[in-house]
Amino acid sequence: MIQIIASDMDGTLLNNEMVISKRNAEAIKLAQANGIHFLIASGRGYEEIKPLLDEAGIKCPMITINGAQVLDEEGKILSSSPLSKNSAGKILNRLKRAGLYAEFVTSKGIYSDNKAKRIENFAELLTRVNPETPYKLAVMMASNRFELMNINYIEDYYKLIDNPNIDIYKIVAFSSEGTKVLDPIRKEISKDSSLAVTASSESNIEINSVNAQKGIALQAYADLLNIPIDNTMAIGDNNNDVSMLKVAGISYAMQNGSNEVKLLAKRIAPKNNEDGVGVAIETIVKENLS
Repeated sequence: MIQIIASDMDGTLLNNEMVISKRNAEAIKLAQANGIHFLIASGRGYEEIKPLLDEAGIKCPMITINGAQVLDEEGKILSSSPLSKNSAGKILNRLKRAGLYAEFVTSKGIYSDNKAKRIENFAELLTRVNPETPYKLAVMMASNRFELMNINYIEDYYKLIDNPNIDIYKIVAFSSEGTKVLDPIRKEISKDSSLAVTASSESNIEINSVNAQKGIALQAYADLLNIPIDNTMAIGDNNNDVSMLKVAGISYAMQNGSNEVKLLAKRIAPKNNEDGVGVAIETIVKENLS
């Protein structure tokens, strides 16, 4: 019997308009009404996740920033695994040498050093997942979405690294050229065994502490509730979901997911734009009740 369901957001729970569909939201509430613990497991930070959940009327615990923070449904931090300041400095130096735009996810929220670039990146993501969306409309949608989020803008990331009152949980680097530019940097940074380098799309790399992984966080959350890991389900679409798909009793990959994830998962859900999470959750609820 499944007692915990963990779902990724981008490319999974969120549709191509970057919102939680009505069917997905209703399926989550159905699971909760039947005693299943639902939690988000995302590379996003709390400030990005909370408005989307509020919009869908969902309240649940969250594995955020790829596992760097775990929060209860009230937003209280249960655990955290930040990057060392030394590692953050080295990573920033490498990304600057490559001329890449990056964002920092911290204990004080998300930081960007270029508002226009942040909107541009999000607009490119929208047009990539939904090619029918005109670029100008995507820019407008991105601007409106960011108004709901508490994004901090800073001129110099080194000030964050030097601030003893701010923990750095994740650094995300972006390139519109995708893996061609990012793969060599990923391989270089991955040589540091204290770091975990993943991705939530072909156009980024996400750098966390090696202790900040969705699978580790899902195992810890199950242990906290004294629930066997075999009684958990995880669903995702990209390689930052691999660690939780490996540990979960039942693993779902989205039809729109990467080949790596689809080969690894035990089951395949419909695409994120076809209410795939809702379909998977409805299936599990029926299996639990049968």
